[in-house]
Amino acid sequence: MYPNRFDYYQANTLSELFDLMSENGDGMVEYLAGGHSLIPMMKTGLAAPDVLIDLKNIDELRGIEQNDTTTCIGAMECYADISKSPIVKTNCPVLAEAVGLVGDIQVRNRGTLGGNLAHNDPASDPPAAILASQATLHVQGPNGKRIIQQDDFFTGLYETSLEEDEILTKIEVKNIGEGVGAYLKKPSPSSGYAMIGTAVVLHTKNGTIEDARVAVIGAVDHATRLNGVEDALIGSPATHESAITAAEHALEGIEDYMVMEDLQASAEYREHLIKVHAKRATMAAIDNLKN
Repeated sequence: MYPNRFDYYQANTLSELFDLMSENGDGMVEYLAGGHSLIPMMKTGLAAPDVLIDLKNIDELRGIEQNDTTTCIGAMECYADISKSPIVKTNCPVLAEAVGLVGDIQVRNRGTLGGNLAHNDPASDPPAAILASQATLHVQGPNGKRIIQQDDFFTGLYETSLEEDEILTKIEVKNIGEGVGAYLKKPSPSSGYAMIGTAVVLHTKNGTIEDARVAVIGAVDHATRLNGVEDALIGSPATHESAITAAEHALEGIEDYMVMEDLQASAEYREHLIKVHAKRATMAAIDNLKN
C-alpha cells in the first residue's frame, strides 16, 4: 500500500524543527528518525501524518559522551553505533547487548535509539535495558526542556509520556561501575521481536547483592520492572540458587497488568517464559561477576 499524501521537511537544527512544528501545528505531524517503525505504519494506514519532519540532519541529536557517573547518548544514534561504542560497552553493557539484538544488520544501521523508545513497541529490546540500567530521558519542545525518569516514560501500548510537540533529544544512562548485567530474549521465529526479553543489572558487595534492577519486555503492554524478583535478590548471595529462588517471584511485578496473548504465545506460556528468563538472565549477570 501507499501512504496518504503528506508534506515533507528536513530540519537542520532543533530551532528549525520547533519552527516547523509551530508552522504546521494545525495538522498531524510525525517525526522521521530511522523510519523502521513509522514508514511501515504509514504504508498500512496506521499512521497518516499531514506533515513529516526528517530529523537526520540535526547534529544536536547525535553523539555519545561519557561523564563521571553517566553516559549520554544522542537520540538519533543508530543501534549499530551504540552496540559497537567502547564507551557504551564499558559503561552501559546491558544497553549495548540489547540494541545489538534489534532486527538485522540493515535495521541496526538505520534504526535509532530515540525513535525506538518514543515508539515504545512492547516487544522491542531497548526499553527493558533502559529500565534496568537507570536512564534519564531528556526531551524538548517549543516550550522548553524537561527530564523524564525511566520509570515514568513508558506508559502503555505504544504510548509514552512525551507530549505531542516534544521529541527525545538524549538518553542519559547511569554508568554500571562495578556492577554487572545481562540481557536475554526469546525472539519470535517470524519477526525477531522478543516474545520475552529480560534485562538485569546487579551491584554486589562481598558476594551479596546490594541492588538489583530487573525489567521485562514482551510480557505486558509496555516495558516494566519485575519488582518481586528485585526484592528477592536484594540481600541474597550472588549465586545461581538466589536467581532460581527470585525467579519464582517474577509474576509479582506485573500482577497489575494483563499478560499479552497472541499467535506467538498464549498468556500462560508467556508467564512461564517470564519466570524462565528472569532466572536465566539473572544467572548470566551473576556469571559476569567471575569474568
